[in-house]
Amino acid sequence: SDGLKAAASHNAPESSSSLWAPLQDERNSSVLNDNVLGAFLPNISITDLRQPVEIQFWHDQVLDPPAASPTAFLSSAGSRSLGSWSSEGCETRHSQGTVLCRCNHLTYFAVLLIAPSNISQAELVSLTYISIVGCSVSAAASLFVILLFCIFRLPAAPASPVFLLLSFRRKKSDDTTKIHMNLLGALFLLNSGFLLSEPLALATAGLCRAAAAFLHAGLLCTLAWMAAEAFHLYLLLIKVYNTYVQRYLLKLCLFGWGLPALAVTSILLFKKDTYGYLDIKTADGYKNATMCWLTSRAAHHSTLCFAGLVLLFNTLVLLAVVRMLSSSRRQKGMARKDWATVLGLTCLLGTTWLLAFFSFGVFFVAQLYLFTILNSLQG
Repeated sequence: SDGLKAAASHNAPESSSSLWAPLQDERNSSVLNDNVLGAFLPNISITDLRQPVEIQFWHDQVLDPPAASPTAFLSSAGSRSLGSWSSEGCETRHSQGTVLCRCNHLTYFAVLLIAPSNISQAELVSLTYISIVGCSVSAAASLFVILLFCIFRLPAAPASPVFLLLSFRRKKSDDTTKIHMNLLGALFLLNSGFLLSEPLALATAGLCRAAAAFLHAGLLCTLAWMAAEAFHLYLLLIKVYNTYVQRYLLKLCLFGWGLPALAVTSILLFKKDTYGYLDIKTADGYKNATMCWLTSRAAHHSTLCFAGLVLLFNTLVLLAVVRMLSSSRRQKGMARKDWATVLGLTCLLGTTWLLAFFSFGVFFVAQLYLFTILNSLQG
């Protein structure tokens, strides 16, 4: 449900409701039913009335009364500037289907619908700090492991009969390591993109758009490689037999790197305004943080759908592995390390990202902290 405010406009220019319909303040507020009512006397400023004027607005929407607060819209006389909102001289009373505004002055009045926000400025600051620290540690660790892999991996062995006999056994293990390295590379891009996003929001629109595209590509690549990890785990532990796939790693790379690159490139070519500045709103005041990210609802929802499908597949694979481990424990009477294995697979497959789909209700803030801590340290 939406919050509401009684709104008044001091010395605002005469206009129809169509001028006010798209009006939004820093909290993304909008005018209820596009209705603005003006009450004034020509060339006289009426303020500090002993008996407040009452203006009643009717509506058929579900509003959130506890979030109601009176506001006034300020603009200099004769100016075409819309000014800013304040709460001077007005109060709001609400009942089913109506909003009553009581103000001690004459001006233009309206009711604003406030975009909901559930975190305070202090919570936003702490979450930002946790994200920066976690992503910095994760990016550094990912880069360190990738460099170790590149430096210390074994040189190619000669094509001897012994090597040919052992190569098939080592192939799946080598593929697993290479898939891990690709996931670490994607996580490095994602964490680096996030760390660059807020500083580049202070730069030009072009740089911010590039940073948003880079961050989006990092997220899509990370999700794709987490799906590749789940698919590889499925072949190793669940399907097992007849699992040979020709040019296996090449196909995984086309999915993990090629598909996200194609999506981001297409957006930049055909609808580059999808990337840009995004303001993060808070519940207590107009202070906010700005980052470079998606500005289109369609792109945002498409990314969420892709993430949802990946996480659903990964969760099903994880549940199948847990079931297999449970069966193995009953048969062999061992495997105390099962829980450690499941915990490691949970991080590897990114199932902690499912917390993003539970951002509502009384656990919203706790979920934000859990999501930030667990996923910023995934690398």
